[in-house]
Amino acid sequence: MIADKIKELREANSMTQNEVAKRLSITRSSVNAWEMGLSIPSTMYIVELAHLFSVSADYLLGLDSRTVLDISGLDDDSVKILNDMVRYMRERQR
Repeated sequence: MIADKIKELREANSMTQNEVAKRLSITRSSVNAWEMGLSIPSTMYIVELAHLFSVSADYLLGLDSRTVLDISGLDDDSVKILNDMVRYMRERQR
């Protein structure tokens, strides 16, 4: 499951395996092995991947299906607008 999450997040962030590898100071073949399920990233790399993709480690590990949006640095009005947008989108899906 983590293999799918890594690939999904990498593609959603328009990154190549090589770009992820460079950001983590590892080889592209390591990233490829993770995505193919041939190996699993160590705890250290799970944390680094979570930071890189702005998700929780629980999300990467499939323990939590919620995604997190970092709103730090936004003013109160912007946060209110985002909350209103989320509420609107949830109501539309019902």
